Amino acid sequence: MGKIKITAAVASQTRLADGVYSMWIDAKEITDQAKPGQFISVYTGDSSKLLPRPISICETNRDKGLLRIVYRIAGGGTEEFSRYKTGDPITVMGPLGNGFPLEAGTSGKKALLIGGGIGIPPMLELAKNLSCTKQMVLGYRDELFLNEEFLPYGDTFPATESGTAGTRGNVMDAIREHGLRSDVIFACGPTPMLKSLKAYALENHIECYLSLEEKMACGIGACLACVCKSSDRDEHSMVHNKRVCKDGPVFKAEEVEF
Repeated sequence: MGKIKITAAVASQTRLADGVYSMWIDAKEITDQAKPGQFISVYTGDSSKLLPRPISICETNRDKGLLRIVYRIAGGGTEEFSRYKTGDPITVMGPLGNGFPLEAGTSGKKALLIGGGIGIPPMLELAKNLSCTKQMVLGYRDELFLNEEFLPYGDTFPATESGTAGTRGNVMDAIREHGLRSDVIFACGPTPMLKSLKAYALENHIECYLSLEEKMACGIGACLACVCKSSDRDEHSMVHNKRVCKDGPVFKAEEVEF
C-alpha cells in the first residue's frame, strides 16, 4: 500500500525525562504497515513551519491500531507536539524509509541492539520483533528513559556519559566492560557512535546494520537534503551518495562512509 498521509488523533502522551516525551497515535492505516526501523513525518499546526518533523516509530500495537513515537524537544515543532493532549488531531505521513532486516536476527543468533540518545526508541520495536537472543546497549548523557521497557526482551546494559547509571562512558565502553559478543549488530544513534560501531564490526567481522540520524526535509527522497556518502553510486543522483529518508535510514555498515 505504501506511505499515506492522514490526520490522526493523539491517544495519549507522557513525559519520560527532561525534554523527552512519549506519544501514542491512533493511526491504524500506518500501524498495519509499519516495520521496525521505519519512521513517520509529523506536521505542525503552524503554517509558517512547512516541513514535517521525521520521528522514528518506537512501538506499535496492531490490535489497537496505535503507534508510538518517543522524541526530544529540539525546536518549535517538537515543542508544539509536547503540548498535545489526548484527542488532539495530528497530521502524520508514513510509514517511511526502510527498516531493519529481521531475517538477519533469526533464531540461533546472538544480536547486539545499540541505541544512543534519541536513537534508543526505534530499538524497542526491533527488540520485540527479533526472534534471536538479544543484548541491548543503551547510551545516554545522564537521565535514563525507556531502559526498563527493554528488560523483557533480553539483557540490558545502560551507559551514561555522566556516570549516573551503568557504565561511565559510551556504548563502546559498555560493550568492552561487559565483554559482549554477537553475530549481528543493529544500531541507531549519532554519527560518531555509528562510525565507531562500523569500525568495530568490520574489525571483528560482525554483520552490522546502522540507522542513520540526519536532518530531513521532504522525507520521501525527492529533495536530496539528507544524503550521506556511500560506497556505491546512487541511481537517482548518479553520485556516490544515498538518500537517508528513502534508501535508509537503515543501511548495511559497508554501504555508508563517514
